[in-house]
Amino acid sequence: MSTTAASRPRVLSGIQPDFGLHLGNYLGALRNWARDQDRFENYFCIVDLHALTRHPDPDRLRALTLELAGMYIACGLDPARCEIFVQSHVPAHSQLCWILETLTPMGWLDRMTQYKARSEAQGRERVNTGVFTYPVLMAADILLYDADFVPVGEDQRQHIELCRDLAQRLNSQRGDVVRVPAPLISTVGARVMGLDTPDEKMSKSIAADRPGHAVLLLDPPDVVRRKIARATTDTEPAVHKPVGPGVANLLEIYAAFNEVSAEAALAEFEGKRYSVLKDAVADAVIAALTPIQARYAELRGDEDGLRRVLAESAARVHVVADATLQRVEQAVGLR
Repeated sequence: MSTTAASRPRVLSGIQPDFGLHLGNYLGALRNWARDQDRFENYFCIVDLHALTRHPDPDRLRALTLELAGMYIACGLDPARCEIFVQSHVPAHSQLCWILETLTPMGWLDRMTQYKARSEAQGRERVNTGVFTYPVLMAADILLYDADFVPVGEDQRQHIELCRDLAQRLNSQRGDVVRVPAPLISTVGARVMGLDTPDEKMSKSIAADRPGHAVLLLDPPDVVRRKIARATTDTEPAVHKPVGPGVANLLEIYAAFNEVSAEAALAEFEGKRYSVLKDAVADAVIAALTPIQARYAELRGDEDGLRRVLAESAARVHVVADATLQRVEQAVGLR
């Protein structure tokens, strides 16, 4: 990374290698990360330890980890300008997590939305402990690197608030030990909803069970067209105000890829049949994904080179993470 990086605010974010990336991941996160590479000192993690809470097939987890690394770079992240590394390759993540768990009241974790949702769906007795303590590992991920900001969607704000609470608790007990991060809620980029259920955010976990829910970044053009053609719209035969959530979602996707306002997109398609809108959305998506998919194919063709990028980055961030861990260990009496 550039020697001038230290003069910029540090940002950390990560994605689980649990399923293929979709349009929401790209428009809501990856595209913004790539655009902001020179604005921040960027640490982008592949959080494979978090993925273990769903008991993935080991070979599939390894394959998805490399796929995600390749997609990070194909979507515009430059290893010369940011860190791209695998969470489990830096042992300090798990080590700091344990220390933070000893500071975390169970009541804080009981209130976490994701845990409550999984408990209601599966039954509390069947939810593994990793789901319960997941937010503490996320806090460790962030605090290890003295991150100033964490780019997240509004739905992830609760996790950042817990991280801030833990940092403040540690600092109040042991002095100025860790940096307290702030959420970076982007106002740029679409909030992409499910194609089949436009009242809920596009989700990898849902897409794993319902293929029509999301366009994946590696979907071939014919699949993109088919999924968008089947997207939920309104009962009206054409685009008219006020638009329902399905049409609004398609307009948002079109606007995001063409970098126009949602209002301008609505004006362009008002009065036109949904098939016209869907064709235009598919054209815009395919045009954006084609170079990403070509770059990804090149990267996966040199798997040793991709592994080398991850190893070199892990070696660099290891130094930062270990320094923080040692500072925390000293503060709590382990050194």
